[in-house]
Amino acid sequence: MQSGKIINDPVFGFINIPKGLIMEVVTHPMVQRLHRIKQLGLSCMVYPGAQHTRFQHSLGAFFLITEAINSLRGKGVEITEHEAESVKIAILLHDVGHGPFSHVLENTIAPGVHHEDISLLLMEKMNRELGGRLDLAIRIYKDEYEKRFLHQLVSSQLDMDRLDYLRRDSFYTGVTEGNIGSARIIKMLGVKDDHLVVESKGIYSIENFLTARRLMYWQVYLHKTSVVCEKMLINTLTRAKELARAGEELYVSPALRYFLYKDITREAFFHDEECINTFIQLDDNDIWCALKVWASHSDKVLSTLSSGLVNRRLFKVELASKPFSREYKATITERICASLGVTKREASYLMCATTQEKDMYSPFDDHIEILYNDGTTCDIAEASDMFNLSLLKKKVKKYFLCYHRDGMKVE
Repeated sequence: MQSGKIINDPVFGFINIPKGLIMEVVTHPMVQRLHRIKQLGLSCMVYPGAQHTRFQHSLGAFFLITEAINSLRGKGVEITEHEAESVKIAILLHDVGHGPFSHVLENTIAPGVHHEDISLLLMEKMNRELGGRLDLAIRIYKDEYEKRFLHQLVSSQLDMDRLDYLRRDSFYTGVTEGNIGSARIIKMLGVKDDHLVVESKGIYSIENFLTARRLMYWQVYLHKTSVVCEKMLINTLTRAKELARAGEELYVSPALRYFLYKDITREAFFHDEECINTFIQLDDNDIWCALKVWASHSDKVLSTLSSGLVNRRLFKVELASKPFSREYKATITERICASLGVTKREASYLMCATTQEKDMYSPFDDHIEILYNDGTTCDIAEASDMFNLSLLKKKVKKYFLCYHRDGMKVE
């Protein structure tokens, strides 16, 4: 019988992992793999302290959901031991389907397969290994359980996932604007009509949460350097995939080889046991190992992109409030071709235009409801005296143009 463990977390302090099923889940290879995947991908190129992992984030979310359960029980909300254990497991496993560098895999070597889908696939695989003991956790994760507020603790606009990653990412990046009062928000949570609500005296904490989230997106998650790093990595893997299809022998780990040299469809991912078993072996280390070797590859495009990431020689980034003209992009392409001696098609890997769009709060998603003393509820967008609905739901859109620095105009 495994004994419980206490883990010292730099954000929340001591986190108790009880013996039994939860311990089996935490120590499972699928979860331990998250040690080898950074929470913020390549954001460490901007914030060197951002070295924390998805495993740390999963533990933090587990801690917060434990606190939320205790708080709700203290207010008379009925949550059985089995339900409590299952919702904790659901939050522990919510990110288990992430591939290396977060969403890069979804856009390159396994297109159309989202990490949420893979998380569910891995949960079901683990459930079979554990004799069906994760049945309730999966029902909660899929929002198929009768107490829907339990799913909201795992996935909603005010879930424990967001409360942890804002606190944690703020801590490790040093961006103090992202720090939120997670403890107070949890203390203000309640349940009305099977829906999570926030007591009215917690309005200001929610306002701070929404503001911090917006700031963190534009300062960290969608920082121009983070965006260009991800685009460079996507282009690198796309180029490697193209070379692999042409029969080029590339240095890769067995796990990465599987995805580079095979055309992985969504259908294959969900029905081929070899595919999911290989995915479990894939982490950030596979990518970095390949990049270091590819940096000296004979293919000019692959070596330029790889060495740029390894040695932090990143693309130039321009931002605008409207799309860049076709003529301007064509001029940059011509400069890259002339400078590096590559074709226009090859130069397309060394330049990319993209848009990033984000709102602070979606009124079309599940609402953040404020509960008043008389028992009535109101959406935060209407309850807040600091924000109005048009500001909360307004999407900010930015246009990015990223290109090799040889495409810059020589003055």
